[in-house]
Amino acid sequence: MIQIAKPHLTEEEAQRAYETVLTGWVTQGPKVQEFEENFSAYVGAQYAVAVSNCTTALHLAMIVSGIGPGDEVICPSLSFIATANAITYVGAKPVFAEVDPETYNLDVHDVEQRITTQTKAILLVHQMGMPADIESFTALCAQYDLQLIEDAACAAGSAYKGQKIGSHSDLVCFSFHPRKVITTGDGGMITTSNPTYAERLKLLRHHGMSVNDRDRHLSKSIIFEDYIEIGYNYRMTDIQAAIGIPQLARLNWLVTERRKIAFHYIEALHDIEWLRFPLEPQGSFSNYQSFCIYLRPECPCERNTLMQKLLEAGIATRRGIMTAHRELAYKNHCHGLTLPITEDVSDRSILLPLYVPMSATDIEYVISTFRNILGRL
Repeated sequence: MIQIAKPHLTEEEAQRAYETVLTGWVTQGPKVQEFEENFSAYVGAQYAVAVSNCTTALHLAMIVSGIGPGDEVICPSLSFIATANAITYVGAKPVFAEVDPETYNLDVHDVEQRITTQTKAILLVHQMGMPADIESFTALCAQYDLQLIEDAACAAGSAYKGQKIGSHSDLVCFSFHPRKVITTGDGGMITTSNPTYAERLKLLRHHGMSVNDRDRHLSKSIIFEDYIEIGYNYRMTDIQAAIGIPQLARLNWLVTERRKIAFHYIEALHDIEWLRFPLEPQGSFSNYQSFCIYLRPECPCERNTLMQKLLEAGIATRRGIMTAHRELAYKNHCHGLTLPITEDVSDRSILLPLYVPMSATDIEYVISTFRNILGRL
C-alpha cells in the first residue's frame, strides 16, 4: 500500500527523545524553549509559543484577541473542522465565506460582503500549505478594524512575498501533526511579534500560572506562584520539542523534496484536460503539504469511483478538504447556507500520496495507475 502521507522521522529524532527522557525533564522545559527560539528565528517572528496542538493554538489566539460571545469571525468552511471549532470554543459565531476555486483559500471579495457590525476577526487559512493573499486581508482588516489570525496548520516552510509564513501577522498558528511537513507526534506553535500577546499566551497555556516550572526549578530562592487568570493545560512536552528541533532543521530540505514530487505529478498529468492542478500565485511559495487534483465536470468518472479503484490498486487517497457548514456539528446553525464554489471543490477533489522519501518507483506507479484507471473508466 502506498500511503497518503508519512512523517519523515529518523534515528536522530529517536536519539533526541531518548536523551531527553534520561534527563528526567519530560514536561515543558528547556527543550521547548529551544524549539520556540529556533522556530521564531526560522519564520522571522519575534516570539514563538509552543502548545499541545494547533487547535489549542487557535483557541488561545481567539482569547488574546478578545473574541467572545456575540462576536463573529469570518473563516472558510473549506477547512478541517478545528478552524470553526476554535471560534465556537469562545462563544463566537463562525461566518463561513467562499474560497477562490484555484487556490482553495478565502476569497477576499466574498469575505468583505460578509462583514457586519458584529465581525471581530478574519481567520485566514493557508489551505494545504498554499499561502493565502495575506496582503489583501491585512488591508481589509485595517479598513474595518478587524483582527487577522492565520491558521497556518499546514504551512510550515511556505512563504509569501519572500517571507516565511509566520512573520506577517500578530497571531499565526501552526500544527505538528504527523500529516504535516514536520511533526512532533502532535503539537502546535503560535508565532507573534507582539510582546503582550506572547506573554499572555505563555500564561494561558500553563493554567494562568505566574511562574513557569523551569524558572521555579532553577531559582536559588523560594518562589510561590500566583494564578493570574483562568488558564489551560495546553503545554508541549520536552520530549515533543526534542523531536521538533531536528525536524525544523530539516524543514527546508523537506519542502524542496515535496515540491519536486508535486511538480513531477503536474508534468506527468498535465495533458489530461479535465484535471486542474494546484495554482501557485505570484509571490506564493507552497510547501505542498498535500497534493490536490480537481476533477472537472467533464471528467469521465466519479471522484469516489476513482478513489476506490486506486485503493484496490494499492494507492491510498483522500477526498477533497471537508466543508464545515455541511457537517452535523454546524449544519443546523447555518440556516440553509450554500457555498457553491466551496462545495464543488470539496466534492470534485482528490488528494494523491505525497511524502518524503517517496521512491521514484512509487511515484511512477501512482502516475501510471492513475492514468490507466482513468483510461479504462
